[in-house]
Amino acid sequence: MHAASRDALSHSFVSLDAIVGDDVAAAATTGTELFEVVELLDGNRQLRVALADQAADAESRTRLVDDVFGGKVAGTTLDAVKAAAGRTWSTPRQFRTGLVAIGRRAIFRAAKAEDQLGQVEDELFQLARLLEREPRLTQLLSDATVDGDRRRSLAASVLYGKVSKYTEALVLQVVGRPEHGPVDDVDALVAEAAEFSGREVAHVVSAGELDDRQRQALAEKLGRVYGRDISVHTQVDESLLGGATVKVGDERIDGSLRGRLNRLRAQMV
Repeated sequence: MHAASRDALSHSFVSLDAIVGDDVAAAATTGTELFEVVELLDGNRQLRVALADQAADAESRTRLVDDVFGGKVAGTTLDAVKAAAGRTWSTPRQFRTGLVAIGRRAIFRAAKAEDQLGQVEDELFQLARLLEREPRLTQLLSDATVDGDRRRSLAASVLYGKVSKYTEALVLQVVGRPEHGPVDDVDALVAEAAEFSGREVAHVVSAGELDDRQRQALAEKLGRVYGRDISVHTQVDESLLGGATVKVGDERIDGSLRGRLNRLRAQMV
């Protein structure tokens, strides 16, 4: 995002937090309805441009929000959209992106208020790993020739009864309007969920299952290395032979036996 949009988003986050507070129902409703607002804007370029028109004053833009959405969404959703429309965004596209981010934040707030944010983060991580193992499903969910509603319906059938309502709402949003691909988009949600709790994600692949004590010890060690709280998510890959690989942000540390053997072979060539 450009500087103006980053500032607008920051202020919109503050407004959202004040609007929904710790009210679980209000936060959940606001998040899901903001995603619906984005769907409408995606199909109406003229309205999207008008709501982010820098030539129009803030009062005119918020009045337009009232005219279009008043009585059609909850009061908290209306207030959140008005707060965003009243800010200056660099482009209509970034305004749209901002509304998605605000909607996600509302969902994260609802999950946190119900003490489910950690569960949501883990469910998202596990779903991303499932998509990596199931290329056919990933292909179907990213097929641009299939409309968003059908992709969401497929995702809903996969998720039904297996994840929380918050995880489902977040995933259906990214499946309906993908930014990159299903795996990358869901992994981005994992990172956002962790960031909302003030943490960064560590993706750990180990040769064997790590128990709670080992995960906690690893989180503490990585926290000291990176100077911030770390959220550890693990998966097992027996082909590593021993040890583990750790990915934090763009940095990858290979401490696996397979990695050491590969490096040794390279040195002997």
